[in-house]
Amino acid sequence: MFGVLIFSWLNYPGETRLFKKGGLLKFNTNSETGKVKLLLGGDVMLGRTVQNVIKTGNDNTYPFFQIADFLKSYDLVFVNLENPIVKNCPSTSSGFKFCSNPESLESLKYGGIDIVNIANNHTGNYGKTGFVDTKNYLSDGGISYVGDGNLVIKQLNDEKLGFLGFDFTVNKPSPADYELVKKSDSEVDFLVVAIHWGSEYKKDPNEYQRQWAKEFIENGADIIAGSHPHWVQGVDCVNKDKWEYFDRELMDAKLASNPCEKIVFYSLGNLVFDQMWSEETKKGLLVELSLGEDGMSEIKTHKIYIEKIGQPIIVE
Repeated sequence: MFGVLIFSWLNYPGETRLFKKGGLLKFNTNSETGKVKLLLGGDVMLGRTVQNVIKTGNDNTYPFFQIADFLKSYDLVFVNLENPIVKNCPSTSSGFKFCSNPESLESLKYGGIDIVNIANNHTGNYGKTGFVDTKNYLSDGGISYVGDGNLVIKQLNDEKLGFLGFDFTVNKPSPADYELVKKSDSEVDFLVVAIHWGSEYKKDPNEYQRQWAKEFIENGADIIAGSHPHWVQGVDCVNKDKWEYFDRELMDAKLASNPCEKIVFYSLGNLVFDQMWSEETKKGLLVELSLGEDGMSEIKTHKIYIEKIGQPIIVE
């Protein structure tokens, strides 16, 4: 039996382990209903002290060990990959130049990660060569990537899902970006856009992000998955021309009772990271979306807590 402890989202300690590798609690897919179950996650960084822990234990399963079964129960899992993958990535426990060794592909595959966004402020940490190497390693490892001006299309059941990735930590969206979204929307049933943006360590998005989000939605995005702040932020629920912002304290209850035709998650927080110096940077969200011919019929959020360096658990 699994015990359940109810606690505040803003002050949860992460004691309750609702899903562990080999655990009995399973989530069924919607394949029998014709719906696609998509899972969105936040920042995944497999370098720095996360890589050191993996090396010390000689265990590539370490980052996703507690949640792998949960992730693999979904049809598609989409996250932001916060580091290049390069050969002979140096060991370090500090600094902001991230990388992970090619062996980190085994971590991603063990965790059931299907698609990653590589458009972020750490993409170029090892230059153009590192960027090319990252794409090659991901492709060779069977993991799709977005963030290189490319559209990835996944067809499951009768639904065609498209994925794009952008980095707006420095640059603003351009007409070409909106045109790419519009063109991509015409090729798929649902368009999921990952955007790296905003200010770090804040609980709400900036107003300019909300404006950009409206422009992306107007051009065809159905779901926006934000990253970069390293804190969970609120969401915009969109129904036709009505936009309603739910802050992070209320989003669970609001999303449970308010259907959304389209949705903007401004930041899903950290999923795998080594920012153990604050409670907020140890928290994140996994977002479950059921997609079918009737649109986005269900939205569920699952809270995660990074209990050990780079190793999240799921909590309620």
